[in-house]
Order: sequence, then structure tokens, then C-alpha cells
Amino acid sequence: MAADAAASDGPNLWGALGCAVAFSASLLATLDAFADLILARGGSPAGRLTPGIGMKFASKLIAAAIAVVSAAIVLVLDGNWFAFTTLSIAFVVVVGIGVVVMLRQTKATTAASGPGEPGG
Repeated sequence: MAADAAASDGPNLWGALGCAVAFSASLLATLDAFADLILARGGSPAGRLTPGIGMKFASKLIAAAIAVVSAAIVLVLDGNWFAFTTLSIAFVVVVGIGVVVMLRQTKATTAASGPGEPGG
């Protein structure tokens, strides 16, 4: 009984590993959604999304958000603040870089097309 109490004092490393996998899968799904958005805007008239592409983009982001929030809750309930903080910071930084790249690409596409051309 004392061994069980001593073992439960530390963070659950297997749970932290599972949460790290969930964070990384969510990160890849988010970046994949950004790439889909960039490719769809480049290949469609006036940079508009079709309903199917929009639904695909949104579903990837929603699935990623559900996985990240679930993993974060597990880490907080386990009291593994180091893993929670590290994974959250890494996720926010990489998604932020992805957003910057996406915005730069959108700005470059808009600047490349003239005012009389579609998308300009």
C-alpha cells in the first residue's frame, strides 16, 4: 500500500507520452489544414474556398483543438505542469509560425495579382 502511494506521487510518464503524441498529431493536423488552405486559395478563382475545402479545413482544426484540449486536461489533472507548459508553448510557437507563413503567402499572392486581375 505504501508502494502504491509512493508511485502515485510522481507524474504519469506514460500519460505524458500519450499527451505528447496527441499534441504532435494535432500540430501536424493544424499545419496540414493551413497547407490545404494555401493550396486551395492558390488554385481557386478569386482566392475563394469551395464548401468542401472549407469543411475539410474546419474539421481538421476542430479535431486538433479537441485533441489538444483533452491532452491538456489530462496533463493538468495528473499535475504534470512541466509537460503541460512545454507542450503548450511548443504548440503555440509552431502554430504561430504556420500562421505567419500563411499570412505572408496570402499577402504575396495579393501583391502579385494586379488590381484588374482576379484576387487583386
